[in-house]
Amino acid sequence: MRVTVRKHSPRKPVVVTGLSVTTAFGRGLEALRQGLAAGQPAFGPVTRFDVSKRRVDRAATLPGDPNLIDGITDAVTEAIGQAGLGADTTARTPLLFARHADQAPPRLALPEHHAQAQHTSGTEIAERCGLRDATRTYTNACVAASTAIADAAALISAGREQRVVVAAGYFVDADAYALFDAGRALAADGHLRSFSQDRKGLLLGDGLGAVVLESAEAAAARGATPIAGLLGWGRAGDAFHVCQPHPEGLGMAAAIGAALDRAELTPDGIDYINAHGTGTPLNDSAETAAILRAFGETARKVPVSSTKSLHGHTLEASGVVEFAVSVLTLQEGTVPVNAGYLGPDPACELNLVLDAPQRVAPRTVLSLNAAFGGANTALVLGAVAA
Repeated sequence: MRVTVRKHSPRKPVVVTGLSVTTAFGRGLEALRQGLAAGQPAFGPVTRFDVSKRRVDRAATLPGDPNLIDGITDAVTEAIGQAGLGADTTARTPLLFARHADQAPPRLALPEHHAQAQHTSGTEIAERCGLRDATRTYTNACVAASTAIADAAALISAGREQRVVVAAGYFVDADAYALFDAGRALAADGHLRSFSQDRKGLLLGDGLGAVVLESAEAAAARGATPIAGLLGWGRAGDAFHVCQPHPEGLGMAAAIGAALDRAELTPDGIDYINAHGTGTPLNDSAETAAILRAFGETARKVPVSSTKSLHGHTLEASGVVEFAVSVLTLQEGTVPVNAGYLGPDPACELNLVLDAPQRVAPRTVLSLNAAFGGANTALVLGAVAA
């Protein structure tokens, strides 16, 4: 019997040609760049809604009560503009959209409910920005945006799309705030202290962003200049507990391994790890275990920090906000500080970036995210030749 071996086409390299981000530091990449360089957390009193009956009253928020869909529309428009996409090219480009599963719409009258529902908001953004369609909306908690980025890269790498726009957003809202406060997940001392002794929990933050991913071939064909490469991506699940990570970090370690394999890198080929680092006791120790498992002795050398300690936990937008952080790290040659640190925890023995940002000129960055339900993602970004 003849056995037919199917030959697969070579993977298409994926590059970043457009990027926009908004955090509590302000709107635009420059605001985030300056915030990371200063190394001072953006947390302050919550004034957007009443927190007088909450245990904690701090978050990293923009002034006022900004509109999420308007903000994401602006970010997508800016990213498309930076990428230099014309109207015809944009009209052939799909949107993958990640957002918080808003609890408010079910309490509204049906017309308003439909207008604000998460499955329609992506379509609205695509129509506003002239994109082909919004093929998927991701609400899978803190890995929503990074999962969307990985899916977009997979579509491009396989040749199914030439380019994809990924957008994500979360603005601190009363419902999510109440949920995290009631669950005693928010840091009662008002500081997010990733990987530190005496860490008390997370603090929420505003965040949104958009990224244009393309095949390197398609970008070159239209004369676009990439700002970074997306070298590898990996996803894996723990299936350990509904809201606790596996204490040995098995799922995250598997995601890291898959991303390194796809990037054709060994652990010593990573120059910086932008960790998930929520500042909660269980997450940080499990993430440390995952990094040690995946990196071995190299974990003692590679610089690690969580920028959530600066801009807060942006939930479903975390992946795109921290993707922007990773791109800026490659561009600036400086790795951000792990703020709020009080001292070493034996369960978090990593090479943390302390006191101030460090100049290390990284060529590669590993960005990690994890979510309730045991979901884990890992993205490997690389600098482009000057």
